[in-house]
Parts: sequence; structure tokens; C-alpha cells
Amino acid sequence: MMRSIFYLLFFMIMFACKNDSKEKAKLNPILEDTVDAELEIDTVSTKSESEVIKPARPGWAEITEDEFTKLDLRYATDNNFVEMQMYDCGRCFVREEVYTGLENVRSELKEKGFGIILYDCYRPRPVQQKLWDKVPNASYVTPPSRGSMHNRGVALDIGLTDAKGEILDMGTEFDYFGKEGHHDYYDHPKEVLENRKLLKSTMEKHAFASIRTEWWHYSYVIGEYEIAEWLWDCQ
Repeated sequence: MMRSIFYLLFFMIMFACKNDSKEKAKLNPILEDTVDAELEIDTVSTKSESEVIKPARPGWAEITEDEFTKLDLRYATDNNFVEMQMYDCGRCFVREEVYTGLENVRSELKEKGFGIILYDCYRPRPVQQKLWDKVPNASYVTPPSRGSMHNRGVALDIGLTDAKGEILDMGTEFDYFGKEGHHDYYDHPKEVLENRKLLKSTMEKHAFASIRTEWWHYSYVIGEYEIAEWLWDCQ
């Protein structure tokens, strides 16, 4: 009698487990399809967003033209002191901190009725090498092995414009390597000296340092940065 009851209980338990497995088999495909569908939606969504919004290079920002900002990126043309195009296309990149500092400069100048024009920004070290190969003179070109502030993404070659975008007289052209291009050359008209003073005082106020021999060159002085090699895409 006891053995019969034991076998009856055993078969009842086996039957229940079998039915439970069947139910799970019915449910699992539904759950798996749901998970797969969610993953597929996320993948499509992410792909779509990445195609539309291309993320900026981490730690860098691009300066583009607007009403108070002009770009005349000379090394993307042959209108420069080596008379040779150095960049495949002209784009102006700087470190994010430099971009923020320049935003402060632009805001202050805009309030006074002025804008800026940029002649050079980040310069990849391979381009520095091309410049050096053309002019191997440390008085005019920083040796690539040492690297310039441009190669680190913290230097700008900059001038002033008026509210209408007209370029203001700074005494010489950009990249003029004579004494007239020096900050301590004062034999210029009063207007030129005032323009240089305005640019210099505004830049220095927002952590950009000048160099004596180039009225156009300013470097961001907060922080230390490595020389960069990367080249931007042309669009």
C-alpha cells in the first residue's frame, strides 16, 4: 500500500514539472523577442543619432564664423609667408578651455562694438614639420621637435574688426616679420596703436599672453597641454 502511494506521488510530481517546463517554453520566446526588440530599437536609435549629430573631438572645440567672428585661415591658402598651402582645408580648432576664454574676449569686444578675425588656430605637428621643411629657421618657425603653442591647440593668430566686419588697421599684415610688427614699435598712427592696445589688453584680461615680436599671436596661459598630431576632416 505504501509503495503504491509513493509511486502515485512520484508520477504526480513529474507531471507537474513537465507542465511547468512547457509553460516556460511558451513564455521564454515572448520574453526573448521583447528583449531583442528593445535592443534593436536602441541600436537603430543610437545609429540614427550618431549619423545626424557627430560628436566633437573630446577636449576640443571648433570656432566658426558668425556676425562678430571672421575666419581668414591663411595656411589653408598660399597667401602666407611661405607662399604655400599647408592645410587641405581651413578649419579652426582649439582646446575647450581656450574656446571658453575666447568667448569671454568676444563678448567684451562685442559690447564695445568690435569683432575678431582669426588667421590661424590649432596647427597639427605634421603641418609644423611642413613649415619647418620650407623655412628651417627658429626665428620664424618653431622646430617641430619642440612644438609650438599652436601645435598644442592653445594659440590663436588674431586681429580686430569693426561691428560691420571690416578689418581694422593693425599696422602690418599678419605674419609680417619686421620691426613694425612688434608690440614695442610705436611709430604707427594713433589709430593703429589704439587697435593694438585694445586687442592686447582684452586678450591678456582673459588669460591670453602676447609675444613681443608678433602683434597677432596670443597663447592661453592656464594649464599645460601636449603637442597634438591629429588632422581634421574636410567637409
